Amino acid sequence: MSVDEDARWLEWVTKQFETIAGEDKEIDIDEFKTALKVKESFFAERFFALFDSDGSGSISLDELLKALNLLIHGDETDKLRFLFQVYDVDAAVMRFSCSGSIDPDELRTVLKSCLQESAISLPEEKLDDLTLVLFESADKDNSGSITFEELKAELENFPEVMENLTISAANWLKPPDQDQKKPQTPRYLTRAYWQKNSRKLLFLCVYALLNSLLFIAAMLYHSYGGGWFMLAKGCGQCLNFNCTFVMVLMLRRCLTWLRATWVVRILPLDQNILLHQIVGYAILLFTLVHTAAHVVNFARMSESSEFSLWEYLLTTRPGIGWVKGTASLTGVILQLLICLMVVCSSTFVRRSGHFEVFYWTHLLYIWVWILLIIHCANFWKWFVVPGLVFLLEKIVGIAVSRMGGLYIVEVNLLPSKVTHLVIRRPQFFQFKPGDYIYINIPVIAKYEWHPFTISSAPEQSDTMWLHVRSMGQWTNRLYEYFRQPESQALCPKRLATSLRKRRQQGKQQVGTPGENHRFCNIKCYVDGPYGTPTRQIFASEHAVLIGAGIGITPFASILQSIMYRYRMRKHNCPSCNYSWCENVKDSDMKLRKVDFIWINRDQKSFEWFVSLLTKLEMDQADGELEGRFLEMHMYMTSALSKNDMKAIGLQMALDLLAKKEEKDSITGLKTRTQPGRPQWEKVFQKLSEENKGKVHVFYCGAPALAKSIKAQCEHFGFNFYKENF
Repeated sequence: MSVDEDARWLEWVTKQFETIAGEDKEIDIDEFKTALKVKESFFAERFFALFDSDGSGSISLDELLKALNLLIHGDETDKLRFLFQVYDVDAAVMRFSCSGSIDPDELRTVLKSCLQESAISLPEEKLDDLTLVLFESADKDNSGSITFEELKAELENFPEVMENLTISAANWLKPPDQDQKKPQTPRYLTRAYWQKNSRKLLFLCVYALLNSLLFIAAMLYHSYGGGWFMLAKGCGQCLNFNCTFVMVLMLRRCLTWLRATWVVRILPLDQNILLHQIVGYAILLFTLVHTAAHVVNFARMSESSEFSLWEYLLTTRPGIGWVKGTASLTGVILQLLICLMVVCSSTFVRRSGHFEVFYWTHLLYIWVWILLIIHCANFWKWFVVPGLVFLLEKIVGIAVSRMGGLYIVEVNLLPSKVTHLVIRRPQFFQFKPGDYIYINIPVIAKYEWHPFTISSAPEQSDTMWLHVRSMGQWTNRLYEYFRQPESQALCPKRLATSLRKRRQQGKQQVGTPGENHRFCNIKCYVDGPYGTPTRQIFASEHAVLIGAGIGITPFASILQSIMYRYRMRKHNCPSCNYSWCENVKDSDMKLRKVDFIWINRDQKSFEWFVSLLTKLEMDQADGELEGRFLEMHMYMTSALSKNDMKAIGLQMALDLLAKKEEKDSITGLKTRTQPGRPQWEKVFQKLSEENKGKVHVFYCGAPALAKSIKAQCEHFGFNFYKENF
């Protein structure tokens, strides 16, 4: 931290102390935990013991500030001494002189507490290995204990740790919500934003211009009726256009086809969902203004007419409308339906476990279109062509979903309530890596269709995979259905036969048959496949795939497809068994480098695809994938980063053990799992320096993280694509 940040933090500590301390102006160990928000008792007790200089069992404000001031203004050696005393459990007071030593039991106690702080679960044997590898590395003289000088020498082997030690020690203790963000120019006002979003912004400008022209033309045409009548007609004409255009943006089969043409370079097809939402809000706005203008106009008309305002609004007596005077009545119903659809499609509804509310209310679009045709004499002229295309898409979708036999043949229940479905598919059902489908499973819900990304490669000809995270009612019902051992859909008698058959075919296993692995034979229906922005990955030179949590699913399909393609290029010498991979580029695959970044909150989530990632690492090591063609980067956000004093020892031990065993202790992969969140600026800076061609970043995960990544892409000039469906 800077000097100003240090001063602000000390001021925060003083306020925290004064708020928590009692009349004696001192705090005990429990109050100390609350003040510094240290959740694990070991570190709280060590900090407390070191700060309690007089050993009274309580800390005064003077004692606390004196200790923190020494840490803030101390040099690198002072900070190392403080770290040493935390690890030296026998050290009692803050003395900045290190005559003690750290024995193996003390180091094991520290590392165990570090694991608890980072929410990492490892067996006791692995904890012993971590303790041993760090102790043997640091104990240079084999004396059976680690001195301060030995710890200092060991830390110097980890430059990233030493770099973090140059940060004020207050940064080790301060709560994360005390970070001060530097003021910066809003990204929407930067030149990079306008350059990278030129297609979307140009499209929105044309869209706004077209609405303006329609609005003005309609107002001028109806100028005879007065201002409020003109306003209502202007909004009505815009509604004719928007209520049709909102449907065009959801013609998924047409958009999937257009993604394979030159049109994708001109129109923002990958942002059709965002544009659909914008048009939806525009419809709501035009509807409100249209209705309000008509209400005012009817109120004025009722003053000189035999009909009252309520008769104009809620009856057919005035005879307004081309279908038996129903314009007003249908207008009121339309207003209610549109408001209901917009509210129920809001983010807080869709992402709060109530997807079914969004799903069923959105089906009201059918009644909206019927009522619009009755309400407005000219709407059918706007609707007829797009409506026929939409109807044709629906007919094709129903025909595809009913063709052939699609059955769920295997189910694996994964950590964090993820249901892995293996679906047997007919030969005619073809898809591309990263595509998604709509699936209907009658035994779960007879009439509900839900979208999920296909997580297997198209080269896996007889089956396809879906990974479904339990987030709402339907997904929870799916998980619970297969969790029950007495489920009639399961066929345990087929387990041995099916497993033996799949092993003979050499197929990759879903998981080890057991309590969470079931074989079954459940009928399902599928609509699709539909394309996504990830279809452009193979046309990229340097692709960066970023998955957050279950957002890995489209990239699992893509990574498997890459593995299959390179396996097809592999050749073996019949004489010496030497194998090599042809360095030939496909017409539809220009990839020179792939960086895969997977961010998970907890350790368990890595189990979803660890077998796939292990296979990819083995293929690359065997030469099936070109050296460093694929680089994997794993991040665990619940783990404390290396700039946190409570994790320095653990991360050093994990690094040493990973180097010794050639695998990561958390995931079992060769790739080391990094603690905390990626520092995107440093990550993207490294990517830009590799010079492997134009960088295209593909993201699937939480929208909040997408904003941060997109801002960095704009800064570095990378193309950004986000999964939407």
